Amino acid sequence: MSKQHEDVVKLYEDRLPIILVQEVLESIPAGISKEKLTSIFDQLLESYQKARVNAGECVGLVSAESIGEPGTQMTLNTFHLAGVAEMNVTTGLPRIIEIFDARKEIKTPMIEIYLKPPHNQLDHIKKFAAKIKETLMGDLVSEYALDIFNQNDLIKLMKTKLKGFAVENTANTITLTHKGKPEELKAIYNLKEKIRAVKVRGLKGIKQVLPVKRDEEYIVLTSGTNLKDVLDLPEVDGSRTFSNDVHETFEVLGVEAARQLIINEVFKVIEEQGLNIDIRHIMLVADIMCVSGTMKGITRYGVVSEKASVLARASFETPIKHIINAALEGEIDHLTSVVENVMINQPVPLGTGLPGLVTKMR
Repeated sequence: MSKQHEDVVKLYEDRLPIILVQEVLESIPAGISKEKLTSIFDQLLESYQKARVNAGECVGLVSAESIGEPGTQMTLNTFHLAGVAEMNVTTGLPRIIEIFDARKEIKTPMIEIYLKPPHNQLDHIKKFAAKIKETLMGDLVSEYALDIFNQNDLIKLMKTKLKGFAVENTANTITLTHKGKPEELKAIYNLKEKIRAVKVRGLKGIKQVLPVKRDEEYIVLTSGTNLKDVLDLPEVDGSRTFSNDVHETFEVLGVEAARQLIINEVFKVIEEQGLNIDIRHIMLVADIMCVSGTMKGITRYGVVSEKASVLARASFETPIKHIINAALEGEIDHLTSVVENVMINQPVPLGTGLPGLVTKMR
């Protein structure tokens, strides 16, 4: 960066976020004049000032309206297919509900795996996809595809997993002899199911894999998730690979990654539906869910359960329970927030953090 460019940047770096300044510097041509650069920063500063929220603005109410109103127009088509029958992806309103409720079990867990070069090219991608797909013994037997394994390896696997059986093998057969009493015949029936479930290769939980071309590279979509083990693989680009399961992301990568995933996933659904919601409203909801350092859904067990106001808790779900418990404990509602004041027909107190003005009356 030249001396005159540095002078311009110094003028603006205190008034603009660092990330915006960096973005401008990365995308301008090298020989740009001082006047043009100043003009760019002036326009950026004007846009940034307009985009800021006024002090005391009721951001929660505006976000609730801005998400709620377009949300009612969302179509209810639950799934779209990602190219193969087993690869359903939940979209639309069901997906938004799933995220905002912070559900532990989601309908269609999946991972988008980005790979480091040269693994992200066509000749490597299929081999990688086959390597991570969970393959059980039952899959191989039903397909009669045992030729890809050395028989000795299979016998070793069986000996470790199956106790109480003698394993013998000849060129074409593997014989399992039960060592116990004749009454323990049931064990032999159970054995068949147990053998089917022996994992031969791949990662646990990755039920289906699908290589897909994205721009100039190939990525792998998976049905089922196992983010921890996927990120351990040397070929995987950990900085871009992500799972759509918020709880799994929280456990593996922490609360900030989970917050970012909530924002990305909700925004993706909204864009797919052709709706226009400012991303900052979604960011506010994500902040509310993650502010305590854990994941809390917008449900009566999550965020709502922590509200100080009895009436606010009662307005959400199970009102009788909340009101009876509050009466038994002699709780007092100080009517400090929005919901409870709407219920009793009072003006709502707005402007979080604004100072109140107290004067002495004559």
